[in-house]
Amino acid sequence: MAVNPSIIARDVDKLAAKTGNVYESVYIASQRARQVAVKTKEELTQKLGEFASNIDNLEEIFENREQIEISRFYERQPKPTSVALEEFIEDKVEYRWKDAE
Repeated sequence: MAVNPSIIARDVDKLAAKTGNVYESVYIASQRARQVAVKTKEELTQKLGEFASNIDNLEEIFENREQIEISRFYERQPKPTSVALEEFIEDKVEYRWKDAE
């Protein structure tokens, strides 16, 4: 059985040590993952938007190959949650809480 190399066991104590609460740490990482996902989707949409046309022609076949390569590139990138957790563990994420009044 093949093991997915993107699956990594995380030390929950390391995550909790950053904020003092594992749930806050997971929340912060999830918000960062959402930001990464939105940014990646915008980039992909922008790149694929260059190929959009209303007219079918022979050149579209060659452009389609380029679209496939672009899509494959984005599919091979690490998942947003993995990126966000790495950034959080390496203290690359800035966060703050709103003051409760």
